[in-house]
Amino acid sequence: MNNEIIFTSTDPQTLLQSYFAAHDYLAPEEKSEITKAWELLVENTKDTTRSSGEPYYVHPLRVAEILSQNKLDCPTIISALLHSINQYGVTTEQVRELFGDTVANITDTTNKILNIPINTKTLHQSDAIRKMFFAMSDDVRIIFISLADRLDRMRNINHIRREYQKVIAEAAIAVWAPLAERMGMQKEKNEFEDLSLKYTNPDAYLQIKNIVSQSSEEQAEYLGKATQAILKATQKVGLTVTIQSRAKHYYSIYQKMRKRNKEASELYDLLALRILCQAPAECYALIGIVHSLWKPLDGRFKDYIAMPKSNGYQSLHTTVMCEGKPLEIQIRTVEMHNMAEHGIASHWLYKKGSNKDLVEEDKLDIMNRLQALKQASLSDDKSFSELKDELLGDEIYVFTPKGDVKRLRAGATAIDFAYAIHSDIGERIVGAKADGKIIPLNRPLQNTQIIEIITNPQAHPTEAQLKIVKTTKAHQKIHSWLMANDPTFSERVNAAATTVTTTSAAASEATQEPQKKRRPKRGIQPQAISYPDKKVLVQGEKNVLYNLAQCCHPHYPDLIMGYVTRSKGVSIHKADCIIYQRIPNKDERSVQVEWEK
Repeated sequence: MNNEIIFTSTDPQTLLQSYFAAHDYLAPEEKSEITKAWELLVENTKDTTRSSGEPYYVHPLRVAEILSQNKLDCPTIISALLHSINQYGVTTEQVRELFGDTVANITDTTNKILNIPINTKTLHQSDAIRKMFFAMSDDVRIIFISLADRLDRMRNINHIRREYQKVIAEAAIAVWAPLAERMGMQKEKNEFEDLSLKYTNPDAYLQIKNIVSQSSEEQAEYLGKATQAILKATQKVGLTVTIQSRAKHYYSIYQKMRKRNKEASELYDLLALRILCQAPAECYALIGIVHSLWKPLDGRFKDYIAMPKSNGYQSLHTTVMCEGKPLEIQIRTVEMHNMAEHGIASHWLYKKGSNKDLVEEDKLDIMNRLQALKQASLSDDKSFSELKDELLGDEIYVFTPKGDVKRLRAGATAIDFAYAIHSDIGERIVGAKADGKIIPLNRPLQNTQIIEIITNPQAHPTEAQLKIVKTTKAHQKIHSWLMANDPTFSERVNAAATTVTTTSAAASEATQEPQKKRRPKRGIQPQAISYPDKKVLVQGEKNVLYNLAQCCHPHYPDLIMGYVTRSKGVSIHKADCIIYQRIPNKDERSVQVEWEK
């Protein structure tokens, strides 16, 4: 399942030597810095053991080992060793003094992230999880270390209580596996999923494991014949290829079982071949060869070379009927395979003597998404599940009439597509066509559709659209427009926020410990702010329906303005209220108001 070093010793010196022996890409001066970090870690944690009984410092070394398999740079390895050092008396400033700003900032943020408890049953209630994603946007290496830390914890989860194992395993499948996939780290993603299945549904895990192991000899013979047929055909046309055979990972088989409602023994497409070549043109030649050998299954061909996934993954996928069984075949170049194995981490491969070859973070889709969500003003009803789907959910690719590709989250609508093109188009949308046919604006778009947006200069965003859209950008833009241009909407939002704040304050006060409450001194009453109970005259009249706006809470003797709403009479605002100032046609519907004398 994995190929990590098995550390058999607990002696600090022996452990470090084993690590260096396995990773010779580090320069001598970098090994010296890593040794310094290791000695700092050991010195401050030598008296601490984990629940398994092993010294605490073994875990950070295993985290560094996972990252070193991807040949990540020296600051990342040092940060991995020190990612929890703050809990053992070493301050961020001490780390900064010893290893510089980069390591100090990464370790400080990573430590905060990994101490956030994740319970998938209450994810949608947890603002802390949003903060975790936002913190990750500061440096992509924070994500690498967080993933490596969680993967090592999953690998060693058997030493903790059963009920807590399940909580960690559920978090792995809900957060860490999708995040690893977004980073293009397919191997780590598969391992997260398999380990999660092992602890969330052990019966299914063991059943699949037994079936896969029992049929291994038969599988080897079957895949061997298919491999020889491909090699023979490629030699005839002068192509040199490498072919790898593999069985699907357990969680993938489990998903097929659920989707098709079958036992693992009833599934046939559990096997796959991967063909590696040298150039993209060869990939397309190979797909022709494979389809000439065996009949392809309808709808099972995918071209991720022409349309790469957002994590950079490129490959051709097809499924053929080989000897009466479905056989999945992937075709990619060696360079594409490196990206598929290491994902975004492959951009960070160590380059001796220079950092200039490191990829710029603004070129990484996941970092762009994190930054965009960090800057977005998410409303309280934007649940975590929506946020997670925005970052980690499935995607579709749709086209503009000119052929430009737009990548959207699965379930996105034509309104989301319009905002993805430009906010002005989103605000003026009145209809849409998919492949030349009119579609409802609330219908989810399908992969590879050509979408044409129909606009009208008089159109504007509506509250109904706000409930339809799936992307953060569209939601944020529509919400902002309604707050600025629809007084009834803004008043309801602010009223709801006021109610929540009041309720939270009351609940907080009610839960204070008795000894923390201070009674006023005898004979002295606590002072409360009060305002004269003054009514509002609308154009000099008393008996006109009005309401005090919840956005600015006007009270006597504030200077006030009145605005005629469609259903709630006159809305009274402070004269300097921003919401009131943004109403585009306020002059036409404003009326004279004043406090009653």
